[in-house]
Parts: sequence; structure tokens; C-alpha cells
Amino acid sequence: MPDKTPLEGWDSLEPAAAGFEAEALAHVIAYARASESAMNRDIGQALADGHFGEPWPIGAVIGLVRDRADPSGVILRHGKIVATWGDVARVDMTFSISKSYLALCAGIAVDDGLIPDIDAPVRDLLLDGGFDDPQNRDITWRHLLELTSEWQGTLWDKPDWIDHNRVVMGQGGTGAPKGERRALHPPGTYWEYNDVRVNVASLALMRVFERPLPEVLQERVMRPIGASDTWQWHGYETSWIDIAGRRMQAVSGGAHWGGGLWISTLDHARVGQLMLNKGLWNGARVLSDTWVETMTTACALNPAYGLFWWLNAGSRPVYRAASRSSFFGIGVGTNLLWVDPENAMVVVARWIDSGAVDGFVARVMTALQHGDSR
Repeated sequence: MPDKTPLEGWDSLEPAAAGFEAEALAHVIAYARASESAMNRDIGQALADGHFGEPWPIGAVIGLVRDRADPSGVILRHGKIVATWGDVARVDMTFSISKSYLALCAGIAVDDGLIPDIDAPVRDLLLDGGFDDPQNRDITWRHLLELTSEWQGTLWDKPDWIDHNRVVMGQGGTGAPKGERRALHPPGTYWEYNDVRVNVASLALMRVFERPLPEVLQERVMRPIGASDTWQWHGYETSWIDIAGRRMQAVSGGAHWGGGLWISTLDHARVGQLMLNKGLWNGARVLSDTWVETMTTACALNPAYGLFWWLNAGSRPVYRAASRSSFFGIGVGTNLLWVDPENAMVVVARWIDSGAVDGFVARVMTALQHGDSR
């Protein structure tokens, strides 16, 4: 039996039928191809060369890496493919979009009642010693998911302070150099993008499920939405522990030190469409609409951030040309998973230079506006 073609199982629309001006859409694709990321295609070398600006050995790679490919992408409207470019079936590292998948896993735990209240302290459910000291004892699940936990400690040989003062997407930072230790604030009172604390959230979720998170994601999300079986989710060589008599690996919420979610462009698009559908897939409930709304509601300290998803709300939208209803999974590279409810659109773009993403978003919206005006 011949292998499936990458687009099998997807309906498609001609650009005009989808509300796009065909020539302008062709310019979008040409721009995406021409604006390739400057990041070294040898990801291991990029990290070793200090992509995240961390001193060695504290910043050493401790997880698997994979060389990146050419730029690729897909545009969906009303759940149908309008355009693709590059190898949309190839599995690539996706860096911090992994965090958004952690939010999906958290939603499953909430929907199943394993986490009855995300505003309750994590230590109410987990007596593992990670939330016992005075700085950590009042951390809630919401604090972990919105990046306001201020968790203090070392996990998988990485200290929390390695990401102190980090600025991402123009958000956060104190003006001090990244990695310079600062005084900690009470949980829930300070927003900071910090991968060690995201990995704390991943470990906590695995302890609640007592199962590896890739198993949970596969069973509850990826299989129901028809995703391929090619994606992988890795942790670190140091992140193996025993839970309920089983050896399992805690996955990372990014590829800061290797690991993270490795996935194809088309599988990303399916998850984006699930989010656009408010947790429904072909009429079947995969995630509760309440949880989708919770993930995409701004946290009190940063209007541009929900629960491991970036938001286009507030006075400083992430991408000015995108609709204010838009939300994003964003990873280094740049890897972009863009969901636009106002325009019933999902866009995935891989390996676009960070300085070109604004221009890419603007060109997509121009192509759509031109098409809609005809």
C-alpha cells in the first residue's frame, strides 16, 4: 500500500474561495521562503554557540537535538488548506511552542478532575518536596502556567536564576543582564519567562497523571484530531524518575537545553484548528471550551500572556497587524502557531527570521483583506 501523501485527509480551498487575493498570497509564501531564520541549521551547534546567552557548563545541552530544515508553513481558513510551502510533513524541533502543549495537558488534568482548582497550591496535590520551602509553598497551578510562580530551586541541574531578567517578545526583564540573580517576589506578583519553572510545571503534571505526558497527549488530543504518529516529545538525559513503579521521562517545555516537542507543520495546524474550534473536533469534545477560554485569557500581570499561550490583547500586541483576537504559540527559530478566531484562520510558519515575522503577519492580513474586499 502506498504511503499517505502529506495532505491526505485535508480539504482544500482555492485562495479566492477562501477570501485571499491569489497574487498577494503568493507574495506571502515568497516572503516566508526568502526570510529564512539566521539560526544555524545545526541546532546543537547553535545552542553550543550560546544562542540563549548562557555560560557553560551551566547552559550545557542535556537533551536531544535535531538539525532544522527549510522554512515551511500552512494557512488554513475555515479548517481547510489554502496554501502550503516547504516540507509540511517533516518533523522539526519547535522550541517554546512546547509550552502551549503543556497547557493542553494541564487542561486534560483539570477536565478530568485531577486538578480540581488551578488556584489551589500545587503542594495540596504533590508532596514531593519541590513546593515545601517558604518561597514555593504558596505557588498555585495558575502561577506555574502563567509564568508568575517565582519558583526557587534547581531542576535537572538547571537553577531558576539562569533565566532571571529574561526578555522574550519584548516582555519582562529588569534591565539587568540575563542570568544575573535578582531578589525573588512572592508567587503571583511578578511575571518572568523562565524555562526552569516551565519544566517544574511539566514535572508536576506528570506526577498528577502518573503517566508520561506524551502518552496523555497522544491518547487525549493527537489521536482524536487525526494527527500523525511522527511527532515526539523529549526531556533531558537527567529528567528520568520513577513514578508509581514506572521509569518515565519528564518532558521539557522548550528546547532551551535540547529536548522539547518535535512535530510537523501539519500536526501543529491540527492543534491550532482544535483551539480555533474551542476544543471541538468534528463535533466531538476533546478539550472543554472553558479550558480553551482560560488558556487564552490574559493573566493579571501581563496582558500579552495567558496560560502558556501568547495573546494579541492589551496596549502592546505581540504582532500589530494581527487581529486582537489572535493568540500564538511561539518558539525560537522563529516557529509560529497563529490562531485567529476573528478570521477563522490558522497559520503555521517555521524558521522565519525573528525580525521578519511582523512583516509576514502583515502580508498574510493584506492578502486576506484584499481577497475579502473583492
